[in-house]
Amino acid sequence: DTGTGTGTADVLDTLPTPLSAGPATAPAQDARDAPGGPEALADRARSLLVPVDEPAPRTVPRPAVAPVLPGVPVADRPEVRAPGQAAGAIGGPPCPWCATPNPPGRHYCVRCAMSLAGEEQAAVNRSWWRRMTDFGNRETPWAGDRPRLRRTFDRILTWVVAALVLTGAVYACFQIPRGVQATRDHFAKRAPLSPDTVRASRSYPGHKPALAFDKLNNTWWGPGVVQSGKGEWIEARFAQPTRLLDVLVTSGVSTHADELNQSALPHFLEARITTADGRTSTRRIALDQVAGAQRRAFRAHDVTAVRLTVESSYAASEKKQVALAEIEFFGPSNANGS
Repeated sequence: DTGTGTGTADVLDTLPTPLSAGPATAPAQDARDAPGGPEALADRARSLLVPVDEPAPRTVPRPAVAPVLPGVPVADRPEVRAPGQAAGAIGGPPCPWCATPNPPGRHYCVRCAMSLAGEEQAAVNRSWWRRMTDFGNRETPWAGDRPRLRRTFDRILTWVVAALVLTGAVYACFQIPRGVQATRDHFAKRAPLSPDTVRASRSYPGHKPALAFDKLNNTWWGPGVVQSGKGEWIEARFAQPTRLLDVLVTSGVSTHADELNQSALPHFLEARITTADGRTSTRRIALDQVAGAQRRAFRAHDVTAVRLTVESSYAASEKKQVALAEIEFFGPSNANGS
């Protein structure tokens, strides 16, 4: 009796009975009449029950490798090696790039991995003119130092610049003699040169063209026409071809400033130069409205005649004519040895 109002007999009453059994009261009566009584039946019932254990807690197997969060891989620290002699390189040839001794028989340096061949070292020291013509065997640039891509326009521009440089070099070669002569003329000592014959387009009475070359600044030449005297000229001729360096022109009737207003003063003069081979060239000489001599550079070689033509004048009027007090030519002095 478990205290709940039901006994062992009640449990046995719930068991199924065979089909051949009689009325329901018969098994109960047989159970009560069986030897041993109800305790034997309870023991028999307990023997029929299968014991069941309590479920054990489920355990999760532990992984062999513990999980970790993803992270940034850390690179290995570089190994720094101090430059010096490598092991086993005693008596070996030095590298032409880093001067590290290498074991005999090696073809590449143990430190910088550059070639130890002597012909490559000789190729590095080639002359500049050999490197300019070597378009197909140029050295491959180092990684990280590769040149930028060459476009078609860049190549064309390179050739144009090269052509201009070459043209300038050829022109400079042909101009070297002229440059040397110009340098000598610049530093040469000057000496006055007197023309052999003098003439003019026209002359005012008492003021012949020879008075402009008499080395006196109180005599002058005038064409005898008023206004600017445009188109009037005075010419000096030399018997022998002469090299001229400078020309000295004194405008007016004298070198005194208070006498400048007595005549018109030449402003622009056109110099027509005739050389020994019959060629002519013209130059323009600009003068200032001042008293006294005015020196102008006049580089000309093998000159036989110089004609100075008046183009315009200062202070031209109907009562004044243009006047030239003095014209002097200068050439290299014989003391220069030229």
